[in-house]
Amino acid sequence: MSETHGRGREETQEERADRQWTELLQELRVAQTGVQILFGFLLAVVFQSRFEDLAHVDRDIYVVTVMLGAATAATLIGPVSYHRLLTGRRMKPQTVIWASRMTVLGLVLLFCTMCSTLLLIMRVALHNQVALWLVGGMALWFLACWFLFPLWAIAKGRSGPREDEVDDGADATGASGRP
Repeated sequence: MSETHGRGREETQEERADRQWTELLQELRVAQTGVQILFGFLLAVVFQSRFEDLAHVDRDIYVVTVMLGAATAATLIGPVSYHRLLTGRRMKPQTVIWASRMTVLGLVLLFCTMCSTLLLIMRVALHNQVALWLVGGMALWFLACWFLFPLWAIAKGRSGPREDEVDDGADATGASGRP
């Protein structure tokens, strides 16, 4: 039986999960590619001859940046593992929810990685406080593009629950079968 929940799209919970999973995979392909390229470049920096010339604080920023890059890559690749390990267990809706949460966490980590990378590059390039102002300005721009603009669109659009927040498994008391 199809369900609409007032959204104009007739699909079962499983069909909705399949569609959302496909959309999530497309988003992850974009993010994963950029993260993997950035992480590869970060790994190569330590092997450059000028690395030895970095100030102690810049080396610390580098180490933090590499660790953030690794955490970002792991988090944005994680949904693939979720899918592979849970395939065939009739858990697609839950898989989509957890993979979506992991993707948002990955975007937050990517934000931190990008800011840390920019800080290292600007400190090495400029050797002054302008680096902090440039990174701060770019951090605000990332926040606006990745989080504020979408939140603004939600505030301006119709308000209602997200598709994955509609509880199709609620019993007569309103209790959900989901954790």
